[in-house]
Amino acid sequence: MRTTSRGLIVALALAPVLTGCFAPGDSDSAGAGSDGRLRIAMAVPPVQALSPYSNDATVLSKLSVAEGLTALDKNGTAKPALAKSWKQDGDSTWTFELRKAEFQDGTELTAQSVVDALHHAGAATPKPRVLSDVTLTAKADDADTVTLTTKSPDPVLPLRLASPALAILSAKAYGEDGAVSPVGTGTGPFEITRLSGKTKAKLDRFDGYWGGKAKAPGIDVSWIADGTARANALRGGETDIAEWIPTAQAKLLDKDTRHEVPSVRTDSLVLNTGSGLFTDAGLRAAAREAVDGSALVSSVFGGYADPAQGLFGPAVPWAAGKRVEVTGRAEAATTAQVKAEAKGRTLRLATYTNRAELPEAATVLQQQLEKAGFTVKQDVREYTQMEADLLAGKYDALVFSRVTLLDTGDAVDYLASDFTSEGVYNIAGLKDTAVDKAIRAAAAERDTERRREKIMRAEAAILRTDAVVPLVHEQAVQGIATGVEGVILDPRERSLVDVDTHLG
Repeated sequence: MRTTSRGLIVALALAPVLTGCFAPGDSDSAGAGSDGRLRIAMAVPPVQALSPYSNDATVLSKLSVAEGLTALDKNGTAKPALAKSWKQDGDSTWTFELRKAEFQDGTELTAQSVVDALHHAGAATPKPRVLSDVTLTAKADDADTVTLTTKSPDPVLPLRLASPALAILSAKAYGEDGAVSPVGTGTGPFEITRLSGKTKAKLDRFDGYWGGKAKAPGIDVSWIADGTARANALRGGETDIAEWIPTAQAKLLDKDTRHEVPSVRTDSLVLNTGSGLFTDAGLRAAAREAVDGSALVSSVFGGYADPAQGLFGPAVPWAAGKRVEVTGRAEAATTAQVKAEAKGRTLRLATYTNRAELPEAATVLQQQLEKAGFTVKQDVREYTQMEADLLAGKYDALVFSRVTLLDTGDAVDYLASDFTSEGVYNIAGLKDTAVDKAIRAAAAERDTERRREKIMRAEAAILRTDAVVPLVHEQAVQGIATGVEGVILDPRERSLVDVDTHLG
């Protein structure tokens, strides 16, 4: 079997618990895999009917349904997609020349359709994470030229435009109520022809794709939140590709079907600095000293992880040589002080079921935290059932798996959305002027090496607050049946299949 590894990952795993796999008599799955159609078992069912403005966005890129103006190459550099070229006209102005392309509903890609799509993204509520630290204005210069202007200089705008959340869809996609549907409205080589709730989707080859005809005639997708069921579907020949095989199941797969991928995903303990127990810096420091992520590597992850060195792990190779010493942390409360300060109060520890390792990790962390004097109660549910509560600060701590380079391929975007005072994904509720200043400094830097240095200074500023305690850097395991060719093994978890993926 041949696979390809392309450089540029749920993000977050979001999915109702589905214990079944492919129903033998289902009309959508009967005969699946025949006539060259690919069968894929995915772990992240649609949260908002595959809207690009939700955590569904990566599904659209993994399945090659929709595209942005740019894409990311294996080195994380912006490359042409719907824009065939671009140039920077000033600190805040860029001009993009569009290629000739067609939407799956038969309409033509034009500059105005790009302007409209980016306007809808900017007006979305909540705003996509990729736009959390930038204000973007688009103008059509002529039929195939678009000028983009940012309120302040944005040196990585071409990287930002590669985000799945900024996919360009046809006018038909955008409803008056703000809903967005990618069904039949993308530009990619595969068109969604049927979306059956949160369980199945049917995709057919789009023969009008500008990049050439896909080798596979279509894709049949089933979403299976239970990782063991996904692995069993692969072993039983019911699927051709099963993503995110749990570490407990990985070694049970035949070595020819098990593919390990270095991941930019970091699992952390996120502490709520905005309300509850962990508004106290001393208690946060006590929690940080209590937890030991290295204990999870072999016990929970079966060796498919590395002990965390910070927010960025081995799959971000430049980070290690630029890491900055963390100083100025609060003094940790002693066990006696924790018991006194937290007396009568329960540490509400949350995690979600969609990634099989997280509940087990939460149990280990609970034991570590209780040893340090905390009284801990877990809340473990499917992610979509708890996201609103997480963002509203209703938990004290979250065991969280985050793809650090998901949205733009540039670390600043992740830092801005998750840790700035106005960040749209600031689960920690962090409001720290030094952190904000450090992230702004990194965002404004145009030189690549200096930008990376400032990113690592921002990392140190964030870790100083103990708002987040990195635990492990994951290694992803993808299950691929023998005879399937051209699957993309992507450390950023954005890509899975493209025009070259097919049954051999």
